[in-house]
Amino acid sequence: MDRKQVAQLLEKVKNGDCGIDEAALALQGVSSENMGFACLDHHRCLRTGIPEVVFGENKTAEQICRIFAGMLARPGTVMATRVSSAKAGEVCRSFPKAVYHDEARILVARGSDAREIEDHPLIVVVSAGTSDVPVAEEAKITAECLGNRVEAVHDVGVAGIHRLYSRLEMLSRAAVLIVVAGMEGALPSVVAGLVDTPVIAVPTSIGYGTGFGGIAALLGMLNSCAPGMAVVNIDNGFGAACMASLIVRGQMKEGTKG
Repeated sequence: MDRKQVAQLLEKVKNGDCGIDEAALALQGVSSENMGFACLDHHRCLRTGIPEVVFGENKTAEQICRIFAGMLARPGTVMATRVSSAKAGEVCRSFPKAVYHDEARILVARGSDAREIEDHPLIVVVSAGTSDVPVAEEAKITAECLGNRVEAVHDVGVAGIHRLYSRLEMLSRAAVLIVVAGMEGALPSVVAGLVDTPVIAVPTSIGYGTGFGGIAALLGMLNSCAPGMAVVNIDNGFGAACMASLIVRGQMKEGTKG
């Protein structure tokens, strides 16, 4: 349950459409749920604005199913990241309405309503190369599940910088940019030098030997001379999307950009 849902519940109580006992019962489950192998934090979205999300990489399909069952018993977004297609198939047999995003490796059992976000500030996810797309898609799907309006621009890395210039109009409309790049990780610095928009840089593990699994890209981004740019961990599209979502939410509260 998030703040909007709590506010709606309290409004119902105020208008006499919901009794105090009924409201108290609805709020009773807004805490934690101990499953033994996991303790679900149902209160997280209310505290932080970001719901608890299942990290599925080292969990079994059975564990993900049990967690989904507990989360689906309450309102809100339900998703799992880093889920293999094999595990996703098992989970989807138990939850037929769940949707698996293969490239992003994200499983969503209940996302946001796209009709509610048409006038939201825009998040644009930019990827340097096709090999970076899985991380970019993780960011895109996560941001969408968190209730944001998102567009994507792929394969505009610095090796063919003219491709980026043709998309500047879209980049300039964004409230936040998530820029994903491997190799030497130069693209976020280039983008941050062209726009007046916060840039969240995501280094990927794509690259040859001295890329060291994304460390070269990470260090390049951390040492950028372009202002207005922040960096998340290697391959962390999820973390970038959460940060972008919080930035957009702050802008909506202040009415600064949209």
